[in-house]
Amino acid sequence: MNETRRDRDAEGRARNARPRDGLGRPLPYGTPGVERQPEGVVRTPPETLTQAQRLLDAGMPFHAHEVFEDAWKSGPEDERELWRGLAQLAVGLTHSARGNTAGGARLLRRGAGALAPFAGSGPYGIEVAALSDWARELAVRVESGPTVDAAAEAPRLRG
Repeated sequence: MNETRRDRDAEGRARNARPRDGLGRPLPYGTPGVERQPEGVVRTPPETLTQAQRLLDAGMPFHAHEVFEDAWKSGPEDERELWRGLAQLAVGLTHSARGNTAGGARLLRRGAGALAPFAGSGPYGIEVAALSDWARELAVRVESGPTVDAAAEAPRLRG
């Protein structure tokens, strides 16, 4: 592969074919990496939650965020903020595990805020109140402590 040219998809949009680690950080070309999540996959909400939970449990919140992003972009308008909030929690955990304490804490709080309107309904069995509490508590710890382990801190999405 010519490393001086940008990777492009069939529509000409820039893509990065560099391998990535479990936290989504680019690795040098030729290095084994974690398989990327395909983009633009339309899943049912239960499939989204199952796939994202598997990735979170494996310590790959960056990849879980991509699954949530697909749901956010393809789901019904009235659920977009739910999926966006879940994506923000996953990215917040990603940044926290990478050592970006300010960005991690900010995104964890932003995600918790985005989920707030769904706290009463608990759509798809999502434990919205528990997730929001987890995010806020983790944000405080991230700001005052060492880098977190993404797998050890993985939240439970459903009860």
